Amino acid sequence: MTDRPVVARFCPSPTGNPHVGMARTALFSWAFARHHGGKFVFRIEDTDTSRDNEESYQLLIDVMRWLGLDWDEGPEVGGPHGPYRQSERMDIYADVAQQLLDAGFAYKAYDTAEELEERRNAARAAGKPSGYDGLHRNLTAEQIAAYEAEGREPVIRFKMPERTYTFNDLVRGEITFDSANVQDYVLVRANGQPLYTLTNPTDDALMGITHVLRGEDLLSSTPRQIALYEAFAEIGIGGGFTPEFGHLPFVMGEGNRKLSKRDPESNLLDYRPKGFLPEGLLNYMALLGWSIAEDRDIFTIPEMVEAFEIGRVNPNPARFDIKKCEAINGSHVRLLSPDDLRRRLVPYFQAAGLIDDEPTTIQLGLLTAAAPLVHERMTLLTEAVDMLRFLFVSDEEFAIDEADAAKNLDEAGLQVVRAARDALDAIPAGGAEWTTATIEGALRTTLIDGLGLKPRLAFGPVRVAVTGSRISPPLFESLELLGHRKTIERLDAALG
Repeated sequence: MTDRPVVARFCPSPTGNPHVGMARTALFSWAFARHHGGKFVFRIEDTDTSRDNEESYQLLIDVMRWLGLDWDEGPEVGGPHGPYRQSERMDIYADVAQQLLDAGFAYKAYDTAEELEERRNAARAAGKPSGYDGLHRNLTAEQIAAYEAEGREPVIRFKMPERTYTFNDLVRGEITFDSANVQDYVLVRANGQPLYTLTNPTDDALMGITHVLRGEDLLSSTPRQIALYEAFAEIGIGGGFTPEFGHLPFVMGEGNRKLSKRDPESNLLDYRPKGFLPEGLLNYMALLGWSIAEDRDIFTIPEMVEAFEIGRVNPNPARFDIKKCEAINGSHVRLLSPDDLRRRLVPYFQAAGLIDDEPTTIQLGLLTAAAPLVHERMTLLTEAVDMLRFLFVSDEEFAIDEADAAKNLDEAGLQVVRAARDALDAIPAGGAEWTTATIEGALRTTLIDGLGLKPRLAFGPVRVAVTGSRISPPLFESLELLGHRKTIERLDAALG
């Protein structure tokens, strides 16, 4: 670690939906910056006009906001090094490319695609590296004029020094690349479009990035970038230093293969509508390569920030397990205060059409009273909607699950429902005596003491008749919230 104030960054491309691997990289970079009291820069690499789109850009902003990964510089925040979208920085890249050419760190190469392929095939056949062979490194003025007379449009290549590159990876330790495996590479296409190989290091240099945390698939590009930073230092671009690099392990999916955007569990946009908390999802993603302690899986994000050390990231691939992700989310649901739980449930009940866009006092009061009944039973917030739906639906929309009805509302079950109905109807309507304790007493006296039934056989048919499902919150509390009139009407409907 250097003595410079830490400046870390996250720089996704707005192509398609944000995915889990991308978010894990953002989380580790953000936690690293926050742990060291540094800055976190968020920028958008959107120079690929064939793939980048505005919808994906907005999704990136929204998901970062939802996860709570705030940034000190970037879109919607601004900062001294803007703009923070590469599509708005094209003049900067053109200027840097020209400076590299003028200083002799880069050159124009006029090879055609066919010539390149022919030479690569020959190199492979000879057992040699198939990267660029440097043929156009030192063209004469006459050769350049001849190529341009043919109408050839050159790419700009960086001139790699012929030396070995060794650096200390923050995750993997010392790594060495032999110069034979790092050939001259393209910075700018023939059509003038700058490539990632130029734009990414340029932005890092100009924005003062001190630490680069990224996926291990980019490890092989590191010596190229180190050489480019050294050239930047020579010509006065940026702060004159090379960032430290840390390459994070792959996230693996089913079949021991890298999790891809096509894997359903990879799509980050699916987690919020399914009922995940951002705290739960971040907690699990942190475990994909890091741990706060050997015997501890559950922690808050402030606790992660306090403990996060990049050197403790495991370089080995991490496997994504959706079941464990859900279990950890459930632990975070149970950590919510009653008021916070109610607040977070409201959007899901609104999406299900159970609560108005402008919730009424009665709706919020019912949710406040009902949420504690399912607080300990949830792993996902959407499960509360399923378990509490019976309290919010109208009489016309109420329905009993057919499979549960077949198992619980047969002839014997309906006899139980009839006895329960009469016992509950005997409780005076009006509210004062319609309490959990009174309801429980009436049902136990009638069904268990009177009919000699075991609790499962006594209460199962009543539960299904009133809530529509054999899985519901505690029965007696549920009936109190449902109310005397609705309870009797649903029992009557089941009997009818």
